[in-house]
Amino acid sequence: MKGRTELFVHNSFMMAFQQVTGMVTAFIIPRVLLSVYGSEINGFVVSVTQFISYFVLVEAGISGASIYALYKPLANKDIPAINGILSAAKKFYQTSGYIFLALVCLLALLYPVFAKTLHLAFWQISLVVFALGAKGVFDFFTLSKYRVLLTASQKSYIISSAQIVYLGLNTLIVWGLAKLGFSIVTVEVAVVFSVFTRSWILYYYTKKHFPFVDYTVTPDKESIKDRWNVLYLQLLRGAQSAIPVMLATMLTSLLEVSVYSIYNLVLAGVGGILSIFISGLAASFGDVIARKQHRILKEATQQFEQTYYIFLTVVYGVCLLMILSFVKIYTTDINDVNYILPWLGFLFVLRGLLDHLKTPQGMLVLSAGMYRQTRWQTTTQALIAVIGGVIGGYFWGLYGIIGGGILSHLYRDIDLLFFIPKHVTKLSYVRSLRHMLLVLGNFGLITFIWYFYPFQIDTVFQWLVYAVCSTIAVIIWTVLTNYAVDPKNMTQIYYRIYKLIARRIKCLH
Repeated sequence: MKGRTELFVHNSFMMAFQQVTGMVTAFIIPRVLLSVYGSEINGFVVSVTQFISYFVLVEAGISGASIYALYKPLANKDIPAINGILSAAKKFYQTSGYIFLALVCLLALLYPVFAKTLHLAFWQISLVVFALGAKGVFDFFTLSKYRVLLTASQKSYIISSAQIVYLGLNTLIVWGLAKLGFSIVTVEVAVVFSVFTRSWILYYYTKKHFPFVDYTVTPDKESIKDRWNVLYLQLLRGAQSAIPVMLATMLTSLLEVSVYSIYNLVLAGVGGILSIFISGLAASFGDVIARKQHRILKEATQQFEQTYYIFLTVVYGVCLLMILSFVKIYTTDINDVNYILPWLGFLFVLRGLLDHLKTPQGMLVLSAGMYRQTRWQTTTQALIAVIGGVIGGYFWGLYGIIGGGILSHLYRDIDLLFFIPKHVTKLSYVRSLRHMLLVLGNFGLITFIWYFYPFQIDTVFQWLVYAVCSTIAVIIWTVLTNYAVDPKNMTQIYYRIYKLIARRIKCLH
């Protein structure tokens, strides 16, 4: 049986492969839409996708509550309890699926009224909306119940494998049909069929490796009673990602939504890189908490936090240095709106940095199942994002909308800095504060370089050379400053990595 560290590495490897695939496909599809259909259609697809992503919250917290409920029975190999939880999850997912379908149909009828485009008729807009939502409908009825089990059992690498196949098929269909001259309506309807492959892979793996699973037993609804608290937090977290595009749709134009989507595309890729690092860790920490292994929890938390913050500094530091030149190259020959906005790029990167600064603490909230205990803090965060985004968007457009998100993430960073040590790890907040300040200090230095010594890049090759050199320089500087701030913990991290590599080499021989 694989240990937690090995499972983490395995999950991280496949997540890395998924994220690379996702980043490549995420760059290809918008570029195809921009070049073939124009910025307005791209903004339309982005806007609809964001609205539909918010509808997914009708799952009513089933995923988070079910995963947390499964930690203990999986650790104890309690098969009846496992099946009861999974059966309840399936039942709730089916109910949520019908609600999701109704919301998609409602959006398909209302969206053309409020956001007409110059290129599509009413019925075409409705059909595209329905097609984009149909993928989510299939997830509720086929995919979700398998994803819960695999995530809780630290088998998320299987989910990543299925997602890779889906992304590849989806991109091939979009690229092929668009280049052949088919309409955006035909393209979006056709890509729906790629979802079936992903669901089949998870179904096959679950049947083969979890033969004891029975989704027909009496549902143990009581085991996931915490789903309403999870839902509440998911609604508020969803607002963080959905509100900016919604506000941009209502307060600006679809052309500006397209601008937002290109910068957000880069930051989504950066977020995907960071998610590699935490893939499966919530389940791993949840297993530690369920077994009440307090010493391991404290040691692992300290090592993970500093390692993550090193990674965070490197990723967002390089992102700031390279984002504007990337957008310039990516939008070459797209002249219907100005995409080269330096300070907009800076605000995007800063918002992303502050969002992920709280990831080590936020992950422990999920691992410990502390959904109810953090409702008011998350409510405050969402209110800051919404109110700040509305006021800022009215006066300053996209800049103000992003500014509201920056303020909300800053508040939550400070809140979780004190909450997690007090209620979960029982560690001092001082160490975490020191690491956070180091991240912000290093980012400030990189901002100084970005502002006073901007890169002049005109080709893809130049961009790659600058990106590699910047990454190496930022890694060296970040590791050195972290050694200076916390040498003992850095040494422990080094030995953990060394022992893992040595063990893997020994296994190969």
